[in-house]
Amino acid sequence: MNTGTAVNPDRPPLLITMGDACGIGPEVAVAAWAADRGTDLRLVGDVGVFRRAIGVLGLSLPVARLTAPDDEAPPDCLPVWQPPGLPAGLLDQPVGRISGVAGAAAARCIEAAVAEQRAGRSSALVTAPIHKEALHAAGVPYPGHTEMLQALCVDAQGQVPPVRMMLANDQLRVVLVTIHVALRQAVDMITTGRVLQTLRITDAALRRSGIDAPRIAVAGLNPHAGEGGLFGDEEIQHITPAIAQARSLGINATGPFAPDTIFMRARHAPPAHPGEFDAVVAMTHDQGLIPVKYLGVEDGVNVTLGLPLVRTSPDHGTAFDIAGTGRADPSSTAAAIRMARQLSGALAGA
Repeated sequence: MNTGTAVNPDRPPLLITMGDACGIGPEVAVAAWAADRGTDLRLVGDVGVFRRAIGVLGLSLPVARLTAPDDEAPPDCLPVWQPPGLPAGLLDQPVGRISGVAGAAAARCIEAAVAEQRAGRSSALVTAPIHKEALHAAGVPYPGHTEMLQALCVDAQGQVPPVRMMLANDQLRVVLVTIHVALRQAVDMITTGRVLQTLRITDAALRRSGIDAPRIAVAGLNPHAGEGGLFGDEEIQHITPAIAQARSLGINATGPFAPDTIFMRARHAPPAHPGEFDAVVAMTHDQGLIPVKYLGVEDGVNVTLGLPLVRTSPDHGTAFDIAGTGRADPSSTAAAIRMARQLSGALAGA
């Protein structure tokens, strides 16, 4: 009997890309679908790869190959849309190894899914993990999902949307000023304009998600937020002016706070520990992601802010070391599906 999650039948489907076929992406996508069975869900990728994942998971599950992502699948059939242009020989690539073929297939699935969403035929996108070296081996000129999605969302005037990465769980939301760059380069990228832009993107995204007056804390870059310039002046030169400008625009941003304590203050774990803030803006990738992942990788969701579409993903990688074993935990993918529904529903006024 179909126990699918109740969804709005009038909204377009939510697409889940398979990620890197040699990693755990297909497994967590299938496992999350099997636990959810929502009638809004469609998987995007190679039918053979998903069949292999079904076998790895020990499931007895028929596959319905769809001709278009908005086609209906029979009850209790895994709904798979295999987009045109996937490279041949994908099943021949060794599981748990870097493969340019797998990188090319992962990129093609993302391109196809984004095109569907931009055309209004999808409500949201959940992306399974990809491998940056596999993308590079395929000649894909992007270091990760975030940068690729940004390039795929150039507007009619050729403008690239400014985007930011947010990692979130039930206790903490963190938005990053810099993402996939070397730490030395990241420090040079901490400018007043970039911090202000991050605050504006964060405030707008939180308001769209249903928070009327978001409280945003800003972490400093240096120990003790610079200690008045004793340990660095980025707070004085760039971060504090950005906060002041944001506040003049009506954004409730405060700080900069010492980065070793602000995440604890923002953590929302009621009733004993209600969070003081709705989100923290962190300066660098690891500064922001370590505290969220420490609270539990299985609950974390990566959200790309600033895109003209809804995109979430699990907050883990391809896990080549356990790919093909059936041991991958689909909890983060399930959380990404729930958040994608929530965000797309808020945008649609549902």
